Order: sequence, then C-alpha cells, then structure tokens
Amino acid sequence: MTIRRIKPGPRMSGAVVHGNTVYLAGLTADDATQDVMGQTRQILAKIDELLAEAGSDKSKILSANIWLTDIGTWGQMNEAWDAWVSPGNTPARATVETRLARPGLSVEIMVQAAV
Repeated sequence: MTIRRIKPGPRMSGAVVHGNTVYLAGLTADDATQDVMGQTRQILAKIDELLAEAGSDKSKILSANIWLTDIGTWGQMNEAWDAWVSPGNTPARATVETRLARPGLSVEIMVQAAV
C-alpha cells in the first residue's frame, strides 16, 4: 500500500495519506499574537487546506486531539470549532491542557480523517 506525504519537511510532514486515512500533524497558528479564537480559526483553515490536498474534507474527520495552554479558554476555542465543524459529522474528540512548543501558542490541533 502506498504512503503519500503532503508538505514533507525535514522533521515532519503536514499530512500523510495511507490507505483510506489521512493523518495530519499537530497544527498551530502562524500568528501567535491572536487570541485563542483567532489561533483556532487559523488552524482550522490549515486543516481544510491539508484535507483538500489529501482528497478529503472536514465532514470525513474521524478524530481530533486539541491541546490548549489554558483550559479556561476552552469556550473560546469551542466557539470557533462549533462554527466550523461539519454538522452531523462531528468527530471523536479530546481536549486537554498542556504547554506547547513555542511561547505565544495557545492551541494545537491534530486530526485524522477518511479519504
């Protein structure tokens, strides 16, 4: 079975397609000066782009992991998520609080989807 890498880099790929599943890397915002909602919207746009390149879309997301630096911002993140997620096609999801790799980052999201 073939493996297709999307936006491969020296450390990781933006997405990897294997069989009928696409695995996205943990994605963060490019503009970390925005609040949690703004960062979440940036990430969701990246998810849309990577899924499209893989031949999928948000209605086919199977699972999502979301990391927040402050679980108190869960409502703000959910406001952006709820406006974006495909109605009737919500994935299995977990959201936890943790430190992220770079100062200023408030959100990281990783999804797996069917192709």
